[in-house]
Amino acid sequence: MHTAKQNPLREIPSVDSLVQRAAGEPWAAGLPRTILVGCVREAVEQARRRLLVDAGAQPHEVESAVLHDVRERLREAAGPHYRRAINATGIVLHTGLGRAVLPAAAVRQIAGELAGYSVLQVDTETGERSRRDARIEWLLRQLTGAEAATVVNNNAAATSIVLNTLARDREVIVSRGQLVEIGGSFRLPDVMAASGVRLVEVGTTNKTHARDYEKAITPNTAAILRVHPSNYRIVGFAAEVPLDELVRIAHAHGLPLIDDVGAGALFDVSRFGFEPEPSLPDSIRAGADIVIASADKLVGASQGGLVLGRAGLVEAIRKNPFARIVRVGKLTLAALEATLMLFLDEQRAFQEIPTLRMLLRNPLDIAEQAERMARAIAARTGNAVVETIDGFSQAGSGSLPAQNLPTRLVAVRPTAITAETLARRLRRHGPPIFTRIRKDRVLIDPRTLLDGEESTVIAAVAEML
Repeated sequence: MHTAKQNPLREIPSVDSLVQRAAGEPWAAGLPRTILVGCVREAVEQARRRLLVDAGAQPHEVESAVLHDVRERLREAAGPHYRRAINATGIVLHTGLGRAVLPAAAVRQIAGELAGYSVLQVDTETGERSRRDARIEWLLRQLTGAEAATVVNNNAAATSIVLNTLARDREVIVSRGQLVEIGGSFRLPDVMAASGVRLVEVGTTNKTHARDYEKAITPNTAAILRVHPSNYRIVGFAAEVPLDELVRIAHAHGLPLIDDVGAGALFDVSRFGFEPEPSLPDSIRAGADIVIASADKLVGASQGGLVLGRAGLVEAIRKNPFARIVRVGKLTLAALEATLMLFLDEQRAFQEIPTLRMLLRNPLDIAEQAERMARAIAARTGNAVVETIDGFSQAGSGSLPAQNLPTRLVAVRPTAITAETLARRLRRHGPPIFTRIRKDRVLIDPRTLLDGEESTVIAAVAEML
């Protein structure tokens, strides 16, 4: 017969006994039994794997560890997964944390206007069915000068439906230096193939000339595509053909010029010290026939893909059956409408759109906040060395690539636990707090903290230490 010492798995209580024990705890009150049983089974399986590696735990330790694991699993299973988080990373458009923080105006519109039935696709004058993107089109026409516009669920979808509509079964010319890979390992050549078009590469990785495009045009060419490399930079001995020259080449051969501007700025970012980025109005003025961009980057709205340009081409894109697959719902439309409305008064946009406010924040203000936070954390704990250091924030999500934003960081070096342990504890806080780790220090960047979050972060760091 095996003893408990010989078979450490015997130290694990039965699922039934653990369920009965957990059911009597306050943290399990009111939760469905099916969720409780499932979490107990998962915790028991985790304990089995752990004991097979380390068999030295005492019975009371095993039960306590399993119940603690059950409690954590219940918290994750019963609570909302898509919940508020605190971004202390300094990455303004953090893909893992939902990219752009919605403006308060967008949140108010969603809460105030969409709690019940809402006007989505009906004409209030006639009572007849209407286009759900009509309001977005009107706003984008005002802001960019485009003839027409529509919106889909992201920029990859915008790229795909535009290519499928304008160039299916034909060739599209792209510079080799613009064959980007976006997040999640999705590559432009793969998106083009899935859209039913044939990619024709021209030029080299670092240099493409006007003559390269001219030579590649054949009777089977359907369009020229320019893709702004929004998540990387090619510098040094490099050159690309300017947009106005590409427009001239395309139009001289009766072809549409499609311009993917990536992050989709509605204003000239160079006014604020950034490297020049293509903007939607600039692309329209240069003569691009179709312009596509993200709605959740430099526009600062919810996830979406903007399509604007020549009225006839936009209408053809709307009529593509694919449009039904990639259309957006009322939440996206409401958030985008409220955000675009702010751009009608540019100064108001800079004040009220969180993405822009964070990107343009004064480094001196950030430094003052960092010093204040460091003093408060140090005063509450003796288990860490707390100081402030110079560092850099980032726009993130492929926006303003290679353009670091000077910032001041709160650097916390724990003395009783590791930096990794502190960062993990902060992520498991309610709400979760996300930081960076560098050289055994947890780094907190005030740039991306919203109003009211400073005190939460200070208290959480002190508690976790």
